[in-house]
Amino acid sequence: MFEDRPNRDEIILVGRSNVGKSTLMRELTGHSKFTTGKKPGVTRKPNHFDWTAEKFMFTDLPGFGFMSGVEADTREAIKTDIVRYIEENADDILAAVLVVDGKSVVDIIDRHTTDDSIPHDVEMFYFLDELEIPTVVAVNKMDKVGDRDERLNELCDRLGLFPPWKQWRNVIAPITAKRGDISNLEDALRTHLHEQGRDDLFKFV
Repeated sequence: MFEDRPNRDEIILVGRSNVGKSTLMRELTGHSKFTTGKKPGVTRKPNHFDWTAEKFMFTDLPGFGFMSGVEADTREAIKTDIVRYIEENADDILAAVLVVDGKSVVDIIDRHTTDDSIPHDVEMFYFLDELEIPTVVAVNKMDKVGDRDERLNELCDRLGLFPPWKQWRNVIAPITAKRGDISNLEDALRTHLHEQGRDDLFKFV
């Protein structure tokens, strides 16, 4: 599924299906060629966007987690491929953007948290941290969230980050990709790029 990866440094977008990853990809790159759809699981392989003259790209990875009409075995295989892709290319991943739905993410995490299991979003956040990949949680669709600070504080709590969320601006970035409101994410990504001596990539974010 993940063959023929271009040999470039990258920023990856990961997250559940239908949280707006492809929409965010369009906003970050300014291009509209990316596959999107109402039906979960539409994006089944990485979408790379790279620049010919630059050794850099954005990569939108397939959505993970529950997908209506998609068999459990298939969902698990997709998740395994995503994990393998990240592990194999960790040295070339400058940052990860974990995209979540601001309105539903806390409820989803709570619903899937049991004594025996960790919700996919939390598991992915910890996984990226273990690989020492700088990660920004892009909390999307914030235009639909009324209790903004409370909801973001609750998300921090679920991710093991001590609230208030505003002290984690390089980790928690409230955005509304559909409206082009992604400045919080861009600021966080620039911070992570700067810390790696990659100010040359600011033109892409």
